[in-house]
Amino acid sequence: MDLKQQVIARALEEGFVMARVCRPDAVPHAAPRLQAFVEAGYHGQMAWMAERMHWRGNPAALWPEARSVIMLAESYAPEYDPLPLLQERNRGVVSVYAQGRDYHDIVKKRLKRLGRWLIDTAGGEIKVFVDTAPVPEKALGQAAGLGWQGKHTSLLSREWGNWAFLGSVFTTLELEPDQPETGHCGSCTACLDICPTNAFPQPYQLDARRCISYLTIEHKGPVAEELRAKMGNRIYGCDDCLAICPWNKFATVASDMRYHGGVGAPPLAELAALDDAAFRARFSGSPVKRIGRDRFVRNVLYAIGNSGVAELLPVAQGLCEDADATVADAARWAVARLKGTA
Repeated sequence: MDLKQQVIARALEEGFVMARVCRPDAVPHAAPRLQAFVEAGYHGQMAWMAERMHWRGNPAALWPEARSVIMLAESYAPEYDPLPLLQERNRGVVSVYAQGRDYHDIVKKRLKRLGRWLIDTAGGEIKVFVDTAPVPEKALGQAAGLGWQGKHTSLLSREWGNWAFLGSVFTTLELEPDQPETGHCGSCTACLDICPTNAFPQPYQLDARRCISYLTIEHKGPVAEELRAKMGNRIYGCDDCLAICPWNKFATVASDMRYHGGVGAPPLAELAALDDAAFRARFSGSPVKRIGRDRFVRNVLYAIGNSGVAELLPVAQGLCEDADATVADAARWAVARLKGTA
């Protein structure tokens, strides 16, 4: 095998479901698309997207010495359909990707092992990235042939669906690039139609300010009242547009069981009672931990307000004077909803 074939074989041995190669300058469209996204205000409170556009729009500028980018997909596909959980109104729904251990740690270790093997085998230098640097992973993933950005803007594949984390190994070595993937969404609009908040102004465009994943994870402070009722019992992230995609019939179930189990769909009353220490202990090692107790309990209270479960009224009432103003506001809203006065 030549070096590129060896790299792909090694990546599969490490647990990735696919590995492909592109050049760092293979996404000239990324910069203008990002510029338009930010100018429209679709990034919401994610100021870092505007501040780091120079690198995010041009991977070649991130590390000028790089000659090739190895793009990798790691499946976290569940063995179950997460959509029915949305009907269990007294429970909180956490996105599939956050059910187990934090993917940053798992994927980065795999990338580093692959990178060290590459250096030992062929020399050169490497840098590895997994959602922690201004790298346009989805654009590079399409350029490398991993998959294509669907109408929901996530990367999807005819081989592994759309339940996958993306990682990249930038290297100074010259590797033969793969052909970019083309779109295969056709006339399907399932992902757009299912969105509870109409977060897609049009196909292939996302307004993060209306996206439940953004609202529950990135958005600080109170959520607009018009959107709270549409959040249902989603307390961390949202999987609707991913779960409904027909290409998931080809999804490869995650081989690393650390991505699954642990969090589940806990009772809302139990989650609302968490103080800071209990929250940190419960979600240690989980992506959920990074949003902190206050934002998390805010989300739980929105879910309680949407539950229609009268038994949860005392739970919300007990948080109406919470030390965090946003939590207290969410609690009062939940009380009003359950009483039918909001």
